[in-house]
Amino acid sequence: MEQMDRKTYWREVRKRTALLLVIWFIVGYVLSIFLVEPLNTLKIAGVPMGFWMAQQGSIMIFILLILAYAIMMGKLDRAAGVEEDAGTTTPPSQAH
Repeated sequence: MEQMDRKTYWREVRKRTALLLVIWFIVGYVLSIFLVEPLNTLKIAGVPMGFWMAQQGSIMIFILLILAYAIMMGKLDRAAGVEEDAGTTTPPSQAH
């Protein structure tokens, strides 16, 4: 497999990070703060959804975002040939 160059690697890192930050903003601010009143008309197990999103849902989504970031970056690092091997890292001078 051909390794990607440094510019392509960092463009992909920024693109993936931006995507996850947009999701974080939507869940953390839009659903949990700005749309809390309309969401409160819906119920999850008898609890208003706006309240649930602010208290529990956003935390669960944040944990999933961290997991998604780790998985996405692991795949990107393997594609770029800079992945960690069995607890060791590639020295910066050899990474790119």
